[in-house]
Amino acid sequence: MSHPFDALTPDLVLDAVESLGHLSDARVLALNSYENRVYQVGIEDSQPLIAKFYRPQRWSDAAIREEHAFTLELAGHEVPVIAPLVQEGETLFEHASFRFALFPRRGGRAPEPDNLDQMFRFGQLLGRLHAIGASQPFRHREQLGVQNFGHASLATLLDGGFVPQSLRPAYESVARHLLERVETAFASTPFASIRLHGDCHPGNILSRDEQLLLVDLDDCRSGPAMQDLWMMLAGSRQERLAQLAELVEGYQEFFDFDARQLRLIEPLRALRLLHYSAWLARRWDDPAFPQSFPWFGSERYWGDQILTLREQMAALDEEPLRLF
Repeated sequence: MSHPFDALTPDLVLDAVESLGHLSDARVLALNSYENRVYQVGIEDSQPLIAKFYRPQRWSDAAIREEHAFTLELAGHEVPVIAPLVQEGETLFEHASFRFALFPRRGGRAPEPDNLDQMFRFGQLLGRLHAIGASQPFRHREQLGVQNFGHASLATLLDGGFVPQSLRPAYESVARHLLERVETAFASTPFASIRLHGDCHPGNILSRDEQLLLVDLDDCRSGPAMQDLWMMLAGSRQERLAQLAELVEGYQEFFDFDARQLRLIEPLRALRLLHYSAWLARRWDDPAFPQSFPWFGSERYWGDQILTLREQMAALDEEPLRLF
């Protein structure tokens, strides 16, 4: 089966970059990316550029441009993000039916686990991002909700036959009960929906010269502020409480923290669990996915998922984290 990215050869990547007036040195390095295709391209007498080719039919042109505009808005307020290059007022380009954007190359390393000082600075960074994110709404990006992240994800898995028949009753039962709990939590927790990074896990943060840098706003969307905070918390309850205290202290220097949203941490984690499995299922026709995730679809994977969702049900019964 052919895939839209099959035609994206190194020569096409070079041609796309050079179509914008950049003279390459013919060096192309594929970078780790599954949703899109991302390459480092050498440029004569200059720093390499990063060329990002967007997955066809995932986002509309308007949604991609809105992501770029948000990133440029953040950069304009000196929030450390990697913004796309602007050429003649445009950030989204097309070559041989592929949509792409160019970005400057930025280096860095992953943030240090258990570094509470770094957690404070990350809170400051997110507070600045959310202060800008709350200033106006998205018009073309989707809203994070129980329907699209939860129920639609479960429908993808069940209707597509991805869950082995022997495990389907157990998986469907625990997933539906979990979603009932998540719906209740969302309905009983008031929150303002703001523009978010949307996928703010440690892999999308770089540390360089004592500065934290946010990368990859490809999943930016509207939703509760907690979506950008909870994935930075890890470890035991006491460890997460210590991390949360530093995170919120830095955050509140720039934006008000709504403590009511602490009740959404475990519901948001539940949605991410379902959405991740559905993401793999929706991309299974892309040859990169079976190669990189060979365990997906095995009985062991789905058995482990049933246990994970049951553990998540138990987590929803626990007292939410609180600030003291």
